[in-house]
Amino acid sequence: MNVGTQPVGGCIGCGGCAAVKGCVFGGVVNEAIEKAKTADAFVFGTPVHYASAAGNMASFMDRLAYAGGKYLAYKPAAVCCSARRAGTTSALDQLVKYPEFFHMPLVSGSYWPMVHGSNPEQVLQDAEGCAVMQELGRNMAWLLHCIEAGRAAGFEHPQNPKRPIYPRPRFCHPLSGKSILNSDPEAQNSP
Repeated sequence: MNVGTQPVGGCIGCGGCAAVKGCVFGGVVNEAIEKAKTADAFVFGTPVHYASAAGNMASFMDRLAYAGGKYLAYKPAAVCCSARRAGTTSALDQLVKYPEFFHMPLVSGSYWPMVHGSNPEQVLQDAEGCAVMQELGRNMAWLLHCIEAGRAAGFEHPQNPKRPIYPRPRFCHPLSGKSILNSDPEAQNSP
């Protein structure tokens, strides 16, 4: 699916997705969540803007991760990007964080998954980049066959225990040493 050319607002961390089974802002993110429920794998791609993933893609990925991450878990993923010239490795580094967070096997090729060009015709002239994309496709197909064969033989993905999340640290006022908590405005303002 294509995130599209319309603005995609970022996640505000409201937690509403826990109550409504999707992002409270709806749109393309909730469409993707519905598709993710039955998807076998994912390829996340983005153009590069200022050495980062496009803003739409970053916002989309943040909201997809928060509101639909459980539907991404343990499914293979590949990331790729396209740039006119530079910034690709930092954009790839940004995108690869999402699959790593959800136990998603990361599919790779023999080089960084990027292509170069200002338009589709120029990208197709990037023989090395296009060859790496073809490798990604072959490697993704191979991994999906391996997963299918494993399931047929009785192997499922691991059931990892919930990771420990430690309580938020307490901060102290630098002069008084009193605890500073959001719920205690008096402690925040006192010296």
